[in-house]
Amino acid sequence: MAASRLPPATLTLKQFVRRQQVLLLYRRILQTIRQVPNDSDRKYLKDWAREEFRRNKSATEEASPTTEAQDLKEANGIVTTTGVRSICVREFSLDLGL
Repeated sequence: MAASRLPPATLTLKQFVRRQQVLLLYRRILQTIRQVPNDSDRKYLKDWAREEFRRNKSATEEASPTTEAQDLKEANGIVTTTGVRSICVREFSLDLGL
């Protein structure tokens, strides 16, 4: 049997789509954080977001028992794709418009 021409690190379609969703979430979070007026709050939130994404970089769908439940809720329109509807920082609140 011939060897596969795809590199061993090729993502499946499901992995590719999930990766795109995560990147979109990351971009939306950073765009929203840019709207925070206080410089120290903005820096704190940016550092927090980056650290959380780095910390969970190796996470896979298989490691998350709620992924299928989340997908079902999204299909039924219960939650947004990103799962994030707003961010609150002390007295300041941002609506992501999802």
